[in-house]
Amino acid sequence: MTVPLALLGLLGREPSHGYDLKRDYDAYFGRGKPLPPGQVYSTLSRLARDGKVVMGEVEPGTGPDRKRYVITDLGATELGDWLQTPAEPEPHLQTVLFTKVVLALLLERDAAGYLDLQRAAHLQRMRELTEVRRSGSLVDRLLADHGLFHLEADLRWIDQTAARLDALAAEVKA
Repeated sequence: MTVPLALLGLLGREPSHGYDLKRDYDAYFGRGKPLPPGQVYSTLSRLARDGKVVMGEVEPGTGPDRKRYVITDLGATELGDWLQTPAEPEPHLQTVLFTKVVLALLLERDAAGYLDLQRAAHLQRMRELTEVRRSGSLVDRLLADHGLFHLEADLRWIDQTAARLDALAAEVKA
């Protein structure tokens, strides 16, 4: 997820304060990884510098003045182009999982044990996401489905790699 484009999208609905953008970002996209407030304001500053947003009305609040941000035509055009461009399919060919397995084999460590630990961690996360799928909102359920499908693919890869571990060890040591 690209934070600048997500914030532009949220601003595409209506001008908003940084606090409101953070709240909405976290509600829609920040499940398990909320956006730090500093990142919201640094991103808005860069978007303003690049002419994609402008600061609108400044309103007094109980603390510092609240700045309302407005998307510009340039920002709206970039957002529209991004929304109409398909996302690049991401076949993660060099993942952390793969790197750890190869390094374990190169260092003559327990790659099979690592795969077992990783399988257990994936299964635990799948149980958590299955609970979200049962009890969450539609947004939460769809995000859980996405995560579950990726975890299922990883588990298939883990099983396939475990079955080929001896051959992989021979190849990486050659």
